[in-house]
Amino acid sequence: MLMLGDILTQARRSSSELLDWLQETDPELMARLQVEAAGSGETPVAFMRAAVAEFERSATEEDWATLTSSLRNTWSPGRACVTGMVKWRLAVASRAAEPQGEVADDG
Repeated sequence: MLMLGDILTQARRSSSELLDWLQETDPELMARLQVEAAGSGETPVAFMRAAVAEFERSATEEDWATLTSSLRNTWSPGRACVTGMVKWRLAVASRAAEPQGEVADDG
């Protein structure tokens, strides 16, 4: 079994093995990742690498607490960590795509 640091390093380099694993274990999440990656002009591998980097750089303390709590009950904490980071990036992208409300026209 790979350690958390090994998985994060692998995710930063070539994530193809992680993508294969994700397709096998969570095809719905993989489909969401592929759609979002295509929409942002990225490959799925680039999207996953960016998810790890952005989470490490931008996640709040609450995001980190949620992620680390989810690692307690899994057989593969490293993969669960990467999956959590991908879900976090998808949620951030989803919030950014939501309309912010209409501006009233005073004209």
